[in-house]
Amino acid sequence: MVENLDAIKMDEAAYTLKAISNGTRLCVISLLSEQNEMNVSQLGELLKCEQSLLSHHLTDMRAKGILNCRRDGKNCFYSLKNKQIVQILDCIRTCNCVQ
Repeated sequence: MVENLDAIKMDEAAYTLKAISNGTRLCVISLLSEQNEMNVSQLGELLKCEQSLLSHHLTDMRAKGILNCRRDGKNCFYSLKNKQIVQILDCIRTCNCVQ
């Protein structure tokens, strides 16, 4: 029973890691951890990323439970659904994985 629960948790962890395994997505998480909420234009300007590509990443991250989206008129404002995901970035930064 315990092994089965561990396997389920590991599958969930793998799903999350796959969902964020892209440099742009990691940058989005980093920016949203600092700003709390940003729209596509703000993110695109800071990331120097085409809006269509960024929108694809944001939509996918939202579908996978990483981001929240709040609509205000024509703008969609994104925020982190679970701020604990920032701990993954902290681990990457401190484990010498990034030069």
